[in-house]
Amino acid sequence: MPAEKYTWRPGEGVRSVGEVFTHIVGANCGVARALGTAPPAGLDFKSIMALSSDKPKVIQALKDSFAHFRNAIIALKDADADKAQKMFNRQTTLRGSFIAITGHFGEHLGQSIAYARVNGVVPPWTEGFNQPQQKPAEKPKP
Repeated sequence: MPAEKYTWRPGEGVRSVGEVFTHIVGANCGVARALGTAPPAGLDFKSIMALSSDKPKVIQALKDSFAHFRNAIIALKDADADKAQKMFNRQTTLRGSFIAITGHFGEHLGQSIAYARVNGVVPPWTEGFNQPQQKPAEKPKP
């Protein structure tokens, strides 16, 4: 998504492109905290949204938050999977929390794909499907 589109939003009261991405940053760190890993030192959840129009800062924050979340997942113990906990004001288990965040990733991936397509951006993993297909070269006959 081009930097100039980070402030684009599909309508009043809906997150902009950059706000979707900074929301994911906050969620990655917040869910990691719910799973037992403290947020990165100095992280201010309220200031994350202020980054939303600065593409390089948003991308770095996303990378950092996914690395932090990955470390939180690696730190989990299989024996604790059914340990009770509360997430999003609901009683669940550690396993349930992990499933919830997986759904959250899918929700915002779909939202980001829709935002990209509306703005004429083809997601990189589908770009090859839009290219004309070449016939495979014929094998030489013996």
